[in-house]
Amino acid sequence: MPIVTPDICDDHPEVQVVDPGFRNYGGVEAFGGPIVTVKCFEDNSLVKELVAEPGKGRVMVVDGGGSKRCALLGDMLAEKAADSGWAGLIIYGCVRDVDVVGKTSLGVQALGSHPRKSNKRGVGEQDIPVTFAGVTFQPGHYVYADNNGIVVSEKPLFGE
Repeated sequence: MPIVTPDICDDHPEVQVVDPGFRNYGGVEAFGGPIVTVKCFEDNSLVKELVAEPGKGRVMVVDGGGSKRCALLGDMLAEKAADSGWAGLIIYGCVRDVDVVGKTSLGVQALGSHPRKSNKRGVGEQDIPVTFAGVTFQPGHYVYADNNGIVVSEKPLFGE
């Protein structure tokens, strides 16, 4: 069943809707799956580690603190995530290499693009609740995204 967030909102009024401001950058415009969370600020070390692990159709939700001073995902990590079976990434921050990321078989939503790469200090947290854009993302809950927006559900809506 295709992911259409307006239809999800109509059929499941209990879902949380993420505040507007995200843009689609990936080659897959509609995506969803179980949530894996990362909290990091201007350091994508943990994102780099996770994209190498089997994604199993999950969505990595990255709380980058909303920073627009560097990118937390670029072409090489996006390609690795796609190859590893991740459904997508939602980044509360920026991405780069957008022309290549846009051709990758991966859903990617972020606040914007920035040409500078992030630091690599090995700092970050994984599998903790993260809150941004009016929603708390819980590991194991479900997120669905398309060009209309992003919604979060406590349970799967499509038999994942």
